[in-house]
Amino acid sequence: MRAISFILSGKTACFRKPDVNVYTYFTYNNIHKPALLGILGAIIGLGGHTQLYNQNKGKKENHLEYNHAFPDFYENLQHLKIAITPLAPHGYFAKKIQVFNNSVGYASFEMGGNLIVREQWLENPSWQIMILDDESSEYKKIVEYLENKRAVFIPYLGKNDHFANIYEVANIELHEPKNTYIDSLFIKNFQKLDGFAKEDETPFLFQEISPMRFEKKYHFYEYEALVFTNYELENLPNNVFEHAGKNYAFI
Repeated sequence: MRAISFILSGKTACFRKPDVNVYTYFTYNNIHKPALLGILGAIIGLGGHTQLYNQNKGKKENHLEYNHAFPDFYENLQHLKIAITPLAPHGYFAKKIQVFNNSVGYASFEMGGNLIVREQWLENPSWQIMILDDESSEYKKIVEYLENKRAVFIPYLGKNDHFANIYEVANIELHEPKNTYIDSLFIKNFQKLDGFAKEDETPFLFQEISPMRFEKKYHFYEYEALVFTNYELENLPNNVFEHAGKNYAFI
């Protein structure tokens, strides 16, 4: 089994949580799969939510020309299996609240039309990303663009304020795991941890409820509990492979 591996990083990032928008916008700690598929779609030139919205603008849902599909990037890339490994101590990135003004005329109905925005940003985030080779045309195109440092649209980390860096692109060979540790994010499949942490490492367990896929009708997020830990698991989930002595879960 093979995969393409690369480092994804940036000076800042914001993957905004949709459930809190009072006073301050908050971010997920890690890039989630839909956002990552959006970056890959931008690299190879696939459309997103804006293009789908413009295509359906002014049309009724029962109209024959109304497009009920997912955004182009998700429609074409949702089959990919991806491993995400945060490159931070215990998987946790530093965060800071940024305050700035949005002074376009329609930003606010307050006097002067100025809206004060408070937004939480990740600081210096980075992840190792692996994409499992499923021999699809989409996978092959992504590999071609990554290896040749090409992109149709500029990739960014959540918003166009946060440009993405992509480097250390490599084709790697994957093998069957030799132990039951997982060194990437994985979907929680246990009630409690009974195993031991890795030798000579401080035990840690990071957990976050994260978007995993889009719901079909309204394209809302569907969530999973993702875990990052150095504790041994009783059983490994499916799609876990080893590379260079570490195990990676492809979700």
